[in-house]
Amino acid sequence: MLQPEQSWSWLAVAIGVLLAAKPSAGRDLFGSRPSILLLMADDLGIGDVGCYGNTTIRTPNIDRLAEDGVVLRQHLAAASVCTPSRAAFLTGRYPLRSGMVSSNGYRVLQWTGVSGGLPANETTFAKILKDKGYATGLIGKWHLGLNCESPSDHCHHPLKHGFDHFYGTPLSLMGDCARWELSEKRAALERPLRLGARAFAAAAAALALAAGRLGGLTARSWAPAAWAAAAAAAGLGAASRCLGALIVHADCLLMRNRSVAQQPMRFQRTAALMLREVSAFVRRNKQGPFLLFVSFLHVHTPLITTENFRGRSRHGLYGDNVEEMDWMVGQILDTLDAEGLANSTLVYFTSDHGGSLEAQFENHQYGGWNGIYKGGKGMGGWEGGIRVPGIFRWPGVLPAGRVVHEPTSLMDVFPTVVQLGGGQVPQDRVIDGRDLLPLLLGTVQHSEQEFLMHYCEQSLHAARWHQRDRGAVWKVHYVTPVFHPDGAGACYGRGVCPCSGEKVAHHDPPLLFDLSRDPSEAHALTPDTEPLFHQVMERVARAVEDHRRTLSPVLLQLDTPDNTWKPWLQPCCGPFPFCWCDREADPG
Repeated sequence: MLQPEQSWSWLAVAIGVLLAAKPSAGRDLFGSRPSILLLMADDLGIGDVGCYGNTTIRTPNIDRLAEDGVVLRQHLAAASVCTPSRAAFLTGRYPLRSGMVSSNGYRVLQWTGVSGGLPANETTFAKILKDKGYATGLIGKWHLGLNCESPSDHCHHPLKHGFDHFYGTPLSLMGDCARWELSEKRAALERPLRLGARAFAAAAAALALAAGRLGGLTARSWAPAAWAAAAAAAGLGAASRCLGALIVHADCLLMRNRSVAQQPMRFQRTAALMLREVSAFVRRNKQGPFLLFVSFLHVHTPLITTENFRGRSRHGLYGDNVEEMDWMVGQILDTLDAEGLANSTLVYFTSDHGGSLEAQFENHQYGGWNGIYKGGKGMGGWEGGIRVPGIFRWPGVLPAGRVVHEPTSLMDVFPTVVQLGGGQVPQDRVIDGRDLLPLLLGTVQHSEQEFLMHYCEQSLHAARWHQRDRGAVWKVHYVTPVFHPDGAGACYGRGVCPCSGEKVAHHDPPLLFDLSRDPSEAHALTPDTEPLFHQVMERVARAVEDHRRTLSPVLLQLDTPDNTWKPWLQPCCGPFPFCWCDREADPG
């Protein structure tokens, strides 16, 4: 009689054979297609979670997922900031391929009222699964664009990219939403308005003076006109500040499908509203199958945290926010349990990129911890910006407690869920993701990702080579940010580290690390310390050239023309700019 371990081994082999036979084998083997629940945190550091080594922030629900499922220890985002990372996740393609990058430093979509966004010709996993009969929903953050030419064309809307239902924010959270910190975005908007007001004042005063003198008026006669011009300028300056605040506050909105539901968001209710929506979607579609992408607003600044969780953690408001998000994960898992869906639902948890080291205000740290890994959000190549949690749970199918140390990517989710849902990976374009199911099951021991490229905007900052026959993971850095102050490990006072210009260092020869021996990237290898130095450099250089030959020029969606605020594209539920409404009943 087979022992339990042997039985599982034979089952895994059988699954692997069936999966290799045809793409729909997963569906045939398990009798019906699974429902799929994707959970993505925002700006969460890999070191913030208990199952990845944190001992001071309580994350029991995420840890429970890890205990019951498979943990990926080298799971990597395709970009170290929100918009391009999420585009890559949904499409299985490097963001450079879809144009979801910029060439001028605007690395994410800045406003709701811009014309840039995920192009209509990109195919998301939601679109494929919808075509295969899945009910598809997105609850939470989108940040991949909304409109193109009019406030109602919704050309980039989630409903145009395969989702049947959307409830959340089309942009992202930002400091302006809570008016709790200085905002570069608000300042950038107000500055030209103030300059315009001053120019108007100067012109009006000059005209008043000229008219007075040409008309032969005395100083007493034209002085009131000059004072009126000065008063008008002061009024315009004050109005510019008010208008700037109103506009950025209008970006902090909730939408239900195509309509504005709440503007601005009422943060003490946001978590409860999101959970109510998740529960309603699951119950409405419990006959399955469904695909639900829960894209948390936690733990991005301004760290919206309800009173129930404030002051509970040992790490201030950031720790409170992480613990509230973990509680939300638990509530969602409880909903699956209550509806009897746990065993028929594949659950995945991750973050869009690493924690933000520069998120500081008044000497308080409001960003995440990236554990032993160097760098953080915004740094294109360093591990701290791109290594993220990756947990898969599917009771009775995936082995509980399995840990995988192989390199994997958020882009791998695309082919994995597409094939589980009975779909076909598109053949008319390059797909950079690889099906993870054999690796998760244990039917193969190595990831299909031999090389991974790490971009910062258009610039290739680093490349990774998984040399399977040696068990090595080589990392080659071509460009790294210049930390400020020197040696600080981040770019404090600069928002996030830049991708190009004077604030980055170009390395010739490139920096080389072996992550299998030095995951912290603390000791760069040299020809004197690594006999394979030149061999590795040559092999990675060939892989980079092979990769570049697969790239095609596309319109960059995050460049200035498409990433500049256009008032006529701004969603507003009142007379602009007084966008103020609340159409959401208090959740019970």
